[in-house]
Amino acid sequence: MSDMFLSAEEITSMTSRVQHAAQIRALRSMGIEHRRRADGSVAVLRAHVEQAFGAAAAAKRKKTPTEPNWEQ
Repeated sequence: MSDMFLSAEEITSMTSRVQHAAQIRALRSMGIEHRRRADGSVAVLRAHVEQAFGAAAAAKRKKTPTEPNWEQ
């Protein structure tokens, strides 16, 4: 898979569940969007997880330096 989706190991680590149905229940309880693949495994977008947990906002804040406005 690509970095667009969480790996099976990352989903297992995030949910503390091995069975796909249990992973889906855990993801629903956390409010994480997901899809069930044809083989029964779970697909989760990495960007959604980062957004849900605030990692994307934290990275965005780091990129914009704040400086005082000395002209006021």
